[in-house]
Amino acid sequence: MLAASAAALPALLAIAGCRSSDAFAGPDPLAGRPALSPDVITLQEAIKAERAMIALYQAAVNGGTRPARTLEGLLAEHRQHLSRLQARLVLPPGSGSASPSPSPSSSPSSSRARGRVTIAQLRAAERASATDLVRRLVSVPPALAQLFASIAASDATHVVALA
Repeated sequence: MLAASAAALPALLAIAGCRSSDAFAGPDPLAGRPALSPDVITLQEAIKAERAMIALYQAAVNGGTRPARTLEGLLAEHRQHLSRLQARLVLPPGSGSASPSPSPSSSPSSSRARGRVTIAQLRAAERASATDLVRRLVSVPPALAQLFASIAASDATHVVALA
């Protein structure tokens, strides 16, 4: 009986010309999936940027940019950053991929096609990443701000390590 009444509710509301939001407080359960929150979108953008940074480092390492040992160490740190960012991303089932895929322009092969990745390019990318993460601190919850600040500080030390 309960199952039948729950199944009949949308039909009754439609016949009556009502929306489910007229009958219930809160978001309309029949309106479809809610939009992703700004925090989730910001986190997805940070993941995409970290993937692009990893692709840039991979292109530098594969292209023979020196010092290779330093670059491989920094690449490992960026992989850790990515795993920490991805661990914070929680999406509702059926909302699409778990995180944005890297853009074609950030793939290692396209970086090599543009030419060899230089230390100056890596330093500029690290500076830009740190600046972007610090800029986002004011608009995210404290736990995410702490992670962004930590990654930004790491990126800033990478600039020095690449000098």
